[in-house]
Amino acid sequence: MRALLILAAFVATPCHAQAGTFDATPPPPAPDYAQPLNWAARPDAPSAAATVPTGATPAVKHAAAAVFYVHPTTFRHDVQWNQDVADAATNRWTDASVIARQASIFNGCCDVYAPRYRQAVARSVGALDGEGGKAFALAYSDVERAFDAFLIAIGDKPFILAGHSQGGAHIATLLARRIDGTPLSNRMIAAYAIGYNLSDGDFGKTYRSLKTCDRPTQTGCVVGWNTVTRDADRAMLGGLMTQRYVTLHGDDAGKALLCINPLTFDRSKPAAPRSASRGAVPGAADASPVAPLRKGLVAAECHDGFLVVDADPALDMKPLPGGSMHFHDMGLFYADIRANAVARVKAYLRTHR
Repeated sequence: MRALLILAAFVATPCHAQAGTFDATPPPPAPDYAQPLNWAARPDAPSAAATVPTGATPAVKHAAAAVFYVHPTTFRHDVQWNQDVADAATNRWTDASVIARQASIFNGCCDVYAPRYRQAVARSVGALDGEGGKAFALAYSDVERAFDAFLIAIGDKPFILAGHSQGGAHIATLLARRIDGTPLSNRMIAAYAIGYNLSDGDFGKTYRSLKTCDRPTQTGCVVGWNTVTRDADRAMLGGLMTQRYVTLHGDDAGKALLCINPLTFDRSKPAAPRSASRGAVPGAADASPVAPLRKGLVAAECHDGFLVVDADPALDMKPLPGGSMHFHDMGLFYADIRANAVARVKAYLRTHR
């Protein structure tokens, strides 16, 4: 459970090697982000990020903003710590299971950029004090270099940052190292760091100037949530997920997990009924075609730092053991996130131009 919820739960995919022993073999070569093949999505090439499910609003034709999206863990292996970005099988799985289902959310507002990167293998979360931590650091180094290439590509456009699970962790690090307190913060419309254990107290400590997105059209701010079922053991999960904050900043009230309800995107409205749901992607987060959206089937409430959901069984979205809905953190709220990203872009443009 720690591996699934503390940092970066993986999207299940077959291993690509025979059983072996993890070791410190040299990492795969670094991707060159001047080369289009090292991007899972760019606006100048066809990609799974162009997916528009039935029931979704149309993709924007002339985007005034761009999104830098970092995908979650989609790599399992018995020996390697980091994915080679030339691994075609993992890339196909990534494109179908998360680029089409998560990155595509943002084609309603923005040009979508999603780098392929030497993501840390799923098991690395259990070895963060050793080689697993090195694997995450290597993965982040790619994300930061891709971000630099992204900035060159978009010129002076404002941007959204988005990531889920391992991708959310890398977005959180990018916020601290490259955005917080820098001129780039004035160009950032919002950051969606989903499925990662940010705490309320990070804002003022980890991040000196960045704020949480307390209102649905607030800009220059950060959104986050972790989704669970109503019967999940929130006390146990919360104890695990706040360890990062406690280690960094101490055991104080700020350790409370950040939860912004994506049905309202309003911290003054932590609960919303099913009727508020604009549309979820039903079914498993796998490589099957993205199904038509279903609206009005998800209720959600921020409680004990978690986003507690009541999802209609008709959605066929199965929880993980222990009640985590981690795989569905974004799919449950596909149309809601899409609409909110559009609203934030419009609000930013009204204010800044």
